[in-house]
Amino acid sequence: MSFSMTDVVSLALRNNPATRESWALAQAAADQYGAARGQLFPTVNGNVSYSRTSSSAGSSGFGTTGTAGVPGGTGNGIDTTGGGARGSGAGGSGITRSQLTPSVSLSYLVFDFGGRAGSIEAARQDAIVADLDHNATLANVVLQVESALFSYQATAALRDAERTAVAEARADTAAAEARLRVGVGTLAEVLQTRTALAQALVQLATLEGNLLASRSSLASAIGLPSNARFDVPPMSASDSVAMVAASVDTLINRAVTERPELAAARADANALAAEIRVARSAGYPALTLSSTASYVKPLQGSGTTSSRNYSLVLGLQIPIFNGFSREYDVRAARAQYEAGLARFTSTQQQISAEVFTSYAALQTSTQRVAASRELLASAAQSADVAVGRYREGVGTIVDVLLARSALETARAEDIQARWEWRTALAQLAHDAGMLDFTGHPNVPLASP
Repeated sequence: MSFSMTDVVSLALRNNPATRESWALAQAAADQYGAARGQLFPTVNGNVSYSRTSSSAGSSGFGTTGTAGVPGGTGNGIDTTGGGARGSGAGGSGITRSQLTPSVSLSYLVFDFGGRAGSIEAARQDAIVADLDHNATLANVVLQVESALFSYQATAALRDAERTAVAEARADTAAAEARLRVGVGTLAEVLQTRTALAQALVQLATLEGNLLASRSSLASAIGLPSNARFDVPPMSASDSVAMVAASVDTLINRAVTERPELAAARADANALAAEIRVARSAGYPALTLSSTASYVKPLQGSGTTSSRNYSLVLGLQIPIFNGFSREYDVRAARAQYEAGLARFTSTQQQISAEVFTSYAALQTSTQRVAASRELLASAAQSADVAVGRYREGVGTIVDVLLARSALETARAEDIQARWEWRTALAQLAHDAGMLDFTGHPNVPLASP
């Protein structure tokens, strides 16, 4: 697979675990806000109960005042005066009843001095915070993947430049060996060139390893396994290298307006302000409405008829005393709100410092690119002169090796300066809230 920079950013936004986590949290916060809005509606519950009762009746006894021929009590009576006759007893019987009772109950909070509205507002602000945090995560992922991409491209360019240095070292070694064969060179010159070639090969091997490591970091930023097979074509590091056209004050003002972190801190403070309303309302009366309707349906037995029952209750809940807990809750909510305001101010100061620092870093990188361009041109010309003088027999191999070393350093400096400029531009765009989700830094630049 071959990815362009736009492809790399798009894949990172889809695959990076941080974006998936922040999106899931934003969805959860939105659902919690929806759940909080449920307080605006009445609560309706249904209930169905089934009952079955069984009872038995009957007893036996002896009459205590019965007269002759009249039984006493309800059992077998005996006349205590000697003239009574035995009475006839009444036997017991069992009764079973079954009934089904469906019922519906409704409860509704009519008024509570702002507690319900406060909890809904707090949930809404929390949902806004989660959404803004998701936007901040997206911007951070874009910056992370761009920084990893630029680091990979810079390492690849350094590796290619080192390959050129190895080729030059081989040419210098071949030239020294040829001069030795014709008797105009010395063995010391050959050994010096071979040493320089070995050093170049060691540096090349190091850069090959660094390239694999930077490739792994890029894959991780994209959200792919470290051993994923993909390719990123070489990119130019010299596009649009110019000074920033906007002033640092303009960029700071833009960051204060656009950065999601600051908006999230403001929404968090608003949520804490709503929590004060919730805590305060707990100490005030609340007006409630409740209603119940039920229907009793006999299923078995006699002597029971169907019945319908209805009730409507308008209640007033008046908090009297709970050990000063409500007062402490209000004070704690106010302190939390003050802490939220302090976090907002701290976030604003931090964003301003980030913009100022990244602006200065980009200015330095721009100047470094110009200086490294001149350094590379001078080092290349010096190396050409040293090689020419050596081939003509008027220069020494030491001059060539010194010039080659300076040229290698100048190449590395030029490559690093250009790619670091692009990284600094992306950092400034991120800090100013101007890095879009395609990876394009919308910072205004002056004409080069």
